[in-house]
Amino acid sequence: MATTTCTRFTDEYQLYEELGKGAFSVVRRCVKLSTGQEYAAKIINTKKLSARDHQKLEREARICRLLKHPNIVRLHDSISEEGFHYLLFDLVTGGELFEDIVAREYYSEADASHCIQQILEAVLHCHQMGVVHRDLKPENLLLASKCKNAAVKLADFGLAIEVQGDQQAWFGFAGTPGYLSPEVLRKEAYGKPVDIWACGVILYILLVGYPPFWDEDQHKLYQQIKAGAYDFPSPEWDTVTPEAKNLINQMLTINPAKRITAQEALKHPWVCQRSTVASMMHRQETVECLKKFNARRKLKGAILTTMLVSRNFSGRNLQQNQAQCEQPSATTDWRFERTEQRHKENKEALIQEYFLWEGKVNVNGCSSFSRFT
Repeated sequence: MATTTCTRFTDEYQLYEELGKGAFSVVRRCVKLSTGQEYAAKIINTKKLSARDHQKLEREARICRLLKHPNIVRLHDSISEEGFHYLLFDLVTGGELFEDIVAREYYSEADASHCIQQILEAVLHCHQMGVVHRDLKPENLLLASKCKNAAVKLADFGLAIEVQGDQQAWFGFAGTPGYLSPEVLRKEAYGKPVDIWACGVILYILLVGYPPFWDEDQHKLYQQIKAGAYDFPSPEWDTVTPEAKNLINQMLTINPAKRITAQEALKHPWVCQRSTVASMMHRQETVECLKKFNARRKLKGAILTTMLVSRNFSGRNLQQNQAQCEQPSATTDWRFERTEQRHKENKEALIQEYFLWEGKVNVNGCSSFSRFT
């Protein structure tokens, strides 16, 4: 059971190599001395956090303690010491789901169905526990191990919120652009349906290797999302079953009140009867497109990180402003959104310049390369 204690971390755990790093935290592999069990330790430097940041950290830990599901990265321990806070999670070693897919010799629509089923199982558990993830995207879909058929694990609850029942009462701009729902972009109250919208985007990518909404201009991207302007272009969608398209349509329904729920989606024939409904045909073009999609999002992330450092952009100030915007109030202050938008426009300019050059590279084998984000 995950608990918060005041014992010294080094008395119980041995730290090893770094696995990742964030603005105020680092993730390292660690071993519990008494059992030899391995974990991933998220180490937060609390000296650098504002009072609001401390509240967000407490919220993340509180939410993670609630969630106990085989398709969610589980929090096992929480240790608070002067200057640092340690969160001990499952050590997942299989890497990202999307990276694993492109390494497979065989990948079919039925495989995509199995993937989204596990994601939906995790989302359903979150929603049953009154938690909305708010940042479902490929980077947060991990595999438990490198073994074949390893379980998909949902990770990173840093933006997650707690809600009451099916209430749509949260306001605030949070998430990743291509996965944001129309109600978030329209600055309306929202709740659990935002996760289902993101699942729809993920499922679309799982089937063809590129996203349903894309534009180098973020304003145009948001207009597409708010209008629900996506399609199923030929030839890549010609071999996808009508049932798969039907599920996507129900997930990407603009009106959140009419959007399918996680529980309903798990009962959809394409998910629960995939052996007879989903196609078993190998989707080589999807794999090729997904390789380029993976490379592009990784490179884009690296560019954004570099720009944040090179321009001395204050992550703490952004988080403080964002926190103000995330309060469940109809009088949300959207100054953070405008500030972030200006900063992202600068970042997008550099990215667009790079990809104008990148576009000269041979991209045979992927008919929809220009749709990547």
